[in-house]
Amino acid sequence: MQNSPNRKDYSRLPKTGREEALILVKALPHVGQRHGETVCCAGVTRNGEWRRQYPIHFRRLRDEGQFKRWQWIEYDWIAPGNDDRRRESRRVQEDTIQVGKSISKTERAAFLAPLITRSTAEAMSQGQSLTLVRPIESRFHWKAKTERQIADERQAYESAARQTSFLDQDLAALDPCPYAFHFDWKDANGASHKSTCDDWETAAMFYRREKAVGAKGALAEMSKAFNEQYPQNGMVFALGTHSRRAEQWLLVGVIRLDEQKQAGLAV
Repeated sequence: MQNSPNRKDYSRLPKTGREEALILVKALPHVGQRHGETVCCAGVTRNGEWRRQYPIHFRRLRDEGQFKRWQWIEYDWIAPGNDDRRRESRRVQEDTIQVGKSISKTERAAFLAPLITRSTAEAMSQGQSLTLVRPIESRFHWKAKTERQIADERQAYESAARQTSFLDQDLAALDPCPYAFHFDWKDANGASHKSTCDDWETAAMFYRREKAVGAKGALAEMSKAFNEQYPQNGMVFALGTHSRRAEQWLLVGVIRLDEQKQAGLAV
């Protein structure tokens, strides 16, 4: 982190503003002592600049402020200060969020193509703490969490749900996902990676399919999606660095994105 251009440039960056970003990532909710239950989001401005929106108390946002992947949002922000000196990071003023339209499927590949790097090493060399990488030879798999892990997560979610002010509505505690999801993959330089998937939408896929076909069927469908359909049709990983460990890249989004068959032509 000490040699990162992020730190070098931070003092010259604006400290407040209002901006618009296309949301690509909503990471799994995490519970911390300082902010309670929060979500780290990430997106891209219309100029193609990465933005990290954190912390977002997503489940406490008013209905009209809640957003989905591929939607544009506009918001006021302040710099996070010493807590997070990555140049892409923004502390969003949650009551200013305005949700706009979604980008069409036919626009996505061309819009995001300039953001794809061969590897996280390439992204880091450019001073980035967020990037998209097309994985090669990816393998999706899962592991059942232990009873202790699930109990600890449940306790944390229940504790966060009780941390309300008089302005907050009561909120049901999140139910921990019983599985941890993983990808083994290579980047375009041939480097091998093992990543735990921290993408909220991946966990949400499990819950949606579990209701329809049970846990075993849901896992089988996810295996087909992430081991066959997504790689065949085009898939990118959204990866971001840890706030205190710049060398550690986290898998925060698994995104279906067509390959561009011709420069400047969406497919």
